[in-house]
Amino acid sequence: MMGCLRRIGCLVFLLMILILAIAAWFSRDWWLQMAPFGPQHAAQQAATWQSPSADGARRAENALAGLRRKGGPVFANVAPGDLVAYVLKEFSRWLPRSADSIQAAVVGDRLHIRARVRSEDLGREFLGPIGYLLAEHERIEFGGALRVIRPGFSEYRVKTFKVHDIAVPQSVLPAFIRQLSRDARPSGLSEDGLPLATPEYIGDVRLAAGRITVYKRP
Repeated sequence: MMGCLRRIGCLVFLLMILILAIAAWFSRDWWLQMAPFGPQHAAQQAATWQSPSADGARRAENALAGLRRKGGPVFANVAPGDLVAYVLKEFSRWLPRSADSIQAAVVGDRLHIRARVRSEDLGREFLGPIGYLLAEHERIEFGGALRVIRPGFSEYRVKTFKVHDIAVPQSVLPAFIRQLSRDARPSGLSEDGLPLATPEYIGDVRLAAGRITVYKRP
């Protein structure tokens, strides 16, 4: 009898381990964001955060001005904070209205944007149990890529989103992004994309080594 119970107990234990392993595999994108190790964490720790400024916006405008000229350079390097300053009006369209202390950094091949916002503007109910643990003001952080969809229209594809260093599961992100898009979503926009109006002469944007490289449209 005891041997049978032990065998059943072992079977239940092994079944629980299997269930936990499967759950960990399917939620790996979420817990890897939270893990304080690995190349992504190291890159985030080493990132240089920059605050948008009027001088930064002018630097970005001057850097991109050459792309408009016939026979001018085919690409221009722009610092993350300067680019965000240059298109701050576009970013502000979907950042919570209470956003302040905005900063930007390139981490790997993604542009990260963080800000301090009122928790009410995020929709506590939408965030589930996380929403009820937040203080009145919290820091949020987006991580995503820039993609030019067509001349004059680009998108910021959100791959990660954190509230107070707590990663929101990727399965929830599309619904949250739709909530942030206060206007109608244009055609061609990705499910995880936030719209950005960009100059028509921009053909591509690439991120690496802490900088953003903007290429002229052929």
